[in-house]
Amino acid sequence: MARRWTPQRFTALRRLRVVICALATFALCATFFLCTTRKAVALSVNGETRHVTTYATTVTGLLREQGVDVKTHDLVQSTSAGVLTNHDVVTVKSAYQTTISIDGQEVPFWTVADSAEQLLSFFEQNEVAASRVRVDIKNVYNQLTGGFVVNADGPVTVVADGKTSVAPNGKLPAASILDSKSIVLGKDDRVSVEKDGGKTILRVERVTYGDETATESIPYVTRLVTDASLAPGETRVEQAGVNGEKRITYRVTYVDGKAQTREQTDETVTKVALDEVIAVGPKAPAKTDDNADTGANAGDDADDGGADDNSGDDGNATDDSTGDPTAGTSSPEPSETQTPEPDPEPSTSEPTQQPTQAPTQTPTQQPKPTQTPTQQPTQKPTPTQQPTQTPTQQPTQQPSNPAAGSRLYRPTAAAAQAYAAGAAAQYGWTGKNWQNLVNLWNRESGWRWNAENPWSGAYGIPQSLPPSKMAAFGANYRDDAAAQIDWGLSYIAGRYGSPNKAWEHSEHYGWY
Repeated sequence: MARRWTPQRFTALRRLRVVICALATFALCATFFLCTTRKAVALSVNGETRHVTTYATTVTGLLREQGVDVKTHDLVQSTSAGVLTNHDVVTVKSAYQTTISIDGQEVPFWTVADSAEQLLSFFEQNEVAASRVRVDIKNVYNQLTGGFVVNADGPVTVVADGKTSVAPNGKLPAASILDSKSIVLGKDDRVSVEKDGGKTILRVERVTYGDETATESIPYVTRLVTDASLAPGETRVEQAGVNGEKRITYRVTYVDGKAQTREQTDETVTKVALDEVIAVGPKAPAKTDDNADTGANAGDDADDGGADDNSGDDGNATDDSTGDPTAGTSSPEPSETQTPEPDPEPSTSEPTQQPTQAPTQTPTQQPKPTQTPTQQPTQKPTPTQQPTQTPTQQPTQQPSNPAAGSRLYRPTAAAAQAYAAGAAAQYGWTGKNWQNLVNLWNRESGWRWNAENPWSGAYGIPQSLPPSKMAAFGANYRDDAAAQIDWGLSYIAGRYGSPNKAWEHSEHYGWY
């Protein structure tokens, strides 16, 4: 007997058909998604290439999935320059640190070059006075034995210990070249590679140390004391001052026999300075005006300087500024102010002005840091500037010497461009890309390390907003142009792919 169609059975069958259709649609979408998001990618890490299959949508996700650890200065590039696509080629080069000399200033430089010749050519490709750039390679046996060659295209001139020779095979690691010349490096010896015309020079500089001593004078101090036996204004030298002496020891660094740096290691006082003591008569008592009942005489007193004397009674402010030798000698306080003054003459003007000027200058200079946040909010809303400026200024105030933690400390615009030329060439940005990078940062900051936008708070050569983003490339980013440039290049590579596209965006929108 056939089943009878009932409303309940009809509803159940309709629900079943809806579920089956939904499952089929989901399966179809999932299959399409898997087929379209599945990518075949070529991944090259330090010259070793492997083909991988991934569902990652970004280069960062791919590297994380493949367990590739990328450091801050490592170079990561992809043919898509953005979202990961099928048949994309991702290249990772691990950076190492060497040192370059720009106009005589030694700058630690992160590079992915596989030869010293290539590293020097980075600066040549962007036509930035390559003759001013020298590569200093430290710890040669640790850094150069892994296939890092000096000159892959020709011979190398070796200069060491006053002798010059030629190594015909420049493809050998620098350590092997030095071994072939029987050159043994000391622990602190310096090795550098530079170009002189078409010649590549591998130079060894011997570093030795020595101690030097020098004798310096310790100036004596003049003290004033009040002597009631002297007439007001009269002075007498109670004790003649004698300069002391101290012996200072320096640790001197010699490079190829020439003194280069000196560092103080010890200081010993060999002769104590003897203070000069000058006795000064007491201050004359204030004169009483017997003719106070006559206004003419009172006026005469004022013309004669009586007003100055009266002001001195209110704190000796006028007496101190006029240089009266008797001013302030009636109490021990003026004697204390005279102690640091080496001038043997009993003049109170200089010692009293020094302590009064020091506190007056300090308050006028201290408010300067507070003027920036008070002026800028008038140009831009306070919430956007205070959070960005306050945290970014703190790291630069922590180091006692910002230059010590900086790689390229407050350089000229030319030196900053010289550094950027080599760094940009490692990304392959030469020719038009380099020129557009120069144009872009000329517009943004004029290549000034301390350029700051008064409205937005953007800072540095690349105008980072907020400036603290650059901290990943150097803690002293507010003074270190190398950290600013490294961050700016990384930002352009990640956001635009090249300076050409960043410049195009800047031309269209006025920012990048």
